[in-house]
Amino acid sequence: MFAFARLQRENRMDTKTHWEKIYSSKAPETLSWYRPHLETSLSLIERAAREKSASIIDVGGGESTLVDDLLARGYRNITILDISQVAIDTTKKRLGALAEQVHWLTADVTAAALEPCAYDVWHDRAVFHFLTAPEQRVAYVRQVARAVKPGGHVIVGAFGPEGPNRCSGLDVVRYDAESLHHEFGAHFRLVESLGELHHTPSGATQQFLYCFCRVE
Repeated sequence: MFAFARLQRENRMDTKTHWEKIYSSKAPETLSWYRPHLETSLSLIERAAREKSASIIDVGGGESTLVDDLLARGYRNITILDISQVAIDTTKKRLGALAEQVHWLTADVTAAALEPCAYDVWHDRAVFHFLTAPEQRVAYVRQVARAVKPGGHVIVGAFGPEGPNRCSGLDVVRYDAESLHHEFGAHFRLVESLGELHHTPSGATQQFLYCFCRVE
């Protein structure tokens, strides 16, 4: 048991080191997942969070512009979680004084100390598909089930069946709507699934699949 726990800690450290290097060496707008605005995510979040007081967590928010657009729409209870402190510091600098209106968590989502029933909306674009080990996915889903309020919503975007096999030097898992929803189980009722073709800054096209669920 102790050896397994040590291995988990070492894996998290390796993952953190990897992402710190990525964010330290590349400008935000050159990263493959960069979009000026996450239109699909914004549309789903606005459907899920009709009140501007809704508590929203963006997992893997890093250097994403989603927080900028949520603030511009009047949301004021936003948490950004990312394993990379470099990414969080970059976004804080971009936001300036507005960064004080956001809650920031530097942590691995599978092991973060999240408050129970803290969030109305859980959003993740492009973290879940990096969890290639079954135990990582189980830990992730356990976190979602604990942190999202009953009746809250979960938005997870991952590479679709025709998406890439690797991203940023790491293996990924590709999903269709059924297999992605299956990872979460019956506790999460599927409201809608939808696809998106993302055009990377380098000109490539990546297929994404979103599952929009309600916590029962």
